Formats: sequence, structure tokens, C-alpha cells
Amino acid sequence: QVHLVESGGGLVQPGGSLTLSCTVSGFSLDYFPIGWFRQAPGKEREGVSCISGGDGTTYYADSVKGRFTISKHNAKGTVYLQMNNLTPEDTAVYYCAADLSGTRPSPFWSEGYSMDYWGKGTLVTVSS
Repeated sequence: QVHLVESGGGLVQPGGSLTLSCTVSGFSLDYFPIGWFRQAPGKEREGVSCISGGDGTTYYADSVKGRFTISKHNAKGTVYLQMNNLTPEDTAVYYCAADLSGTRPSPFWSEGYSMDYWGKGTLVTVSS
């Protein structure tokens, strides 16, 4: 059975850093992409970053490029999202999701519709 569980959210001051974790079960990170998404109150869901199966090619939204880093530890079944230089605009519930259709994510991965399984999310609040 497939499960994804996010952790690591919390309150952080502007300019601070936070690392989110997504622990998966029921499939291998060697073969399938994982995406990180976020949704702020009153806003649409946004694809933040994605890492492919296989060689771990990474993808980032322009809004986080240069500040966020996605990585994974296949043996631990965990995907990380290192977030630096956080701003209040990064405040949102962050979700991880799995695309079990193949090794490479869809070119439209950021829309979220290609993801098959989702975690329940972890709240990140950036505030002084």
C-alpha cells in the first residue's frame, strides 16, 4: 500500500531555513518521481519542485529556484526539501506526491494532475 508522510514544517522567521521530509512506503524512489507542492490560504496549489526516479533529475518553480533544494535518499525512502531564505510568501501547507506512471515526471508535473498519491501535508509558516 502506498503512503507518503510529510514532516518538518513549523514556524520560521523571514530569512530562515527549514527542511521538509517526505517518507514514502509501498514503492521505490529508485523508479518514480516525487513532487513537492504547496497551497497557501486563498491561493491555488503550486508545484514547487520535483525529483525524478532513476538519475534524480530535479525541477524547480521559478518562485523557489536558487532558494530551495530537493534531494532524496532512496534506501531511506525519503525525499527532502531544503528551503532557505524563506519569506512570508512561502507560507503554505506543503504536500509531497508520487507519480507512479514512470521514471520521468510529466512535463506538466507542476499542475499536480499527473500525481497518483498524496501526503496529508505539513504547515510552514514564515513570520516574525
